[in-house]
Amino acid sequence: MEQIDVITAISHPLRRRIIDRLLLHGPTQVGTFARAFDVQVGSISHHLRMLQKAGVVEQVDDPSGDRRTSWWQLSRRSFSWSSEDFDSPSDALLAREAQRANLRNQLERLKRWYRVSDSSDWSGFNTDTLAWATQDELLDLQERLLRMLEEWRSDIDGDDGQARTPVYFFAHGFPTEV
Repeated sequence: MEQIDVITAISHPLRRRIIDRLLLHGPTQVGTFARAFDVQVGSISHHLRMLQKAGVVEQVDDPSGDRRTSWWQLSRRSFSWSSEDFDSPSDALLAREAQRANLRNQLERLKRWYRVSDSSDWSGFNTDTLAWATQDELLDLQERLLRMLEEWRSDIDGDDGQARTPVYFFAHGFPTEV
């Protein structure tokens, strides 16, 4: 179960963009974030400190050894939660709002893809399924998907000389009615 401070830290839109950039590019200098997002360095530094406080990112040494620059990397790669994880009504409310923000982010990415997909050389996909399951079986599915995604990501050889583009995958599993 995620701690509520982690959930609230990662649900901010700019912090989410910082996390996404670190996922794709690895350790990054504060100025690089500021240029990429067209945001002041001070604002980027503030958001990085908030993520650091939540244990999401950590400051690392400049690869060139220059101690005047501030570099950051992810401390962890994935996050998963449910508002039902929280006994406190206020924490459950914060978790639900974070879920809503996450869903808005996911759907906006999907909408952007569909707006350009006809003119893209890439093919995306969608899939869904419906089955009878217990709560434990649904949690097992979540764990299996997380393991499979991590394996898929680690199998990608980023040094093989092939051109790559960021690929986004999201999934939701939940009880429903038919």
